[in-house]
Amino acid sequence: MSSLVYAQSELKRTFRNFRFFIFSLGFPLALYFLIAGPNRHEKIGGIPLPLYFMTGMMAFGTMIAVVSSGGRIAAERQLGWNRQLRITPLRAPSYLGAKVASGYAMAASSILLISLAGTLIGVRLTAGEWATLVALVLIGLIPFAAMGIAIGHLVSVDSLGPLMGGLTSILALLGGAWGPIATSGALHTVSEAMPSYWLVEAGKTALGGSVWPLTGWLVIGVWSVAMTVLAAWAYRRDTAKA
Repeated sequence: MSSLVYAQSELKRTFRNFRFFIFSLGFPLALYFLIAGPNRHEKIGGIPLPLYFMTGMMAFGTMIAVVSSGGRIAAERQLGWNRQLRITPLRAPSYLGAKVASGYAMAASSILLISLAGTLIGVRLTAGEWATLVALVLIGLIPFAAMGIAIGHLVSVDSLGPLMGGLTSILALLGGAWGPIATSGALHTVSEAMPSYWLVEAGKTALGGSVWPLTGWLVIGVWSVAMTVLAAWAYRRDTAKA
């Protein structure tokens, strides 16, 4: 099986998963309209609430989208499909790359839908601000993509649903996707150390057309390296068992 054929197959599988569409696209979109719609004239920390929650729900939906690659990996491990793929010419980077690409494709769909919803409610950004916002979200998803691969190779299908649901919800909460949980103190320090925090912060930086401060880049960078190392170790460990 060639890399291109496998990538196309993975994309088709992803977009045919109705339940996945509901949780990664429908749920954040519904929450956005329910929360931001009636409060469109309010502000959170000086940021218009529709923009704040647009970024919050964008972070939540895209996190689910890229981490969900772990679900497909775990299912293939259970069925033995990944062992079959290993005896084909398909190389490991192509296999893992297809998982990441399908997660990013779904994340892009979430970004588009939430952005359109924000525009309907009254979010107004320049082309440069939109570009900054989307670019930062896509970069901020790197550690979550690696996290999904790691989870998929470490956790069984039976345990995966509760783990992924709980993990993304906790990260979204600590990141402030539904509103800041603290503005100072230890809890705020913990929040700033989460990659999800900087996904939500993308909305604030977009207002000025700027990028994250150095702290944001360091947090995303450290998490990306740590999750990539974990994903590589989990893949090698799982492959050695086969």
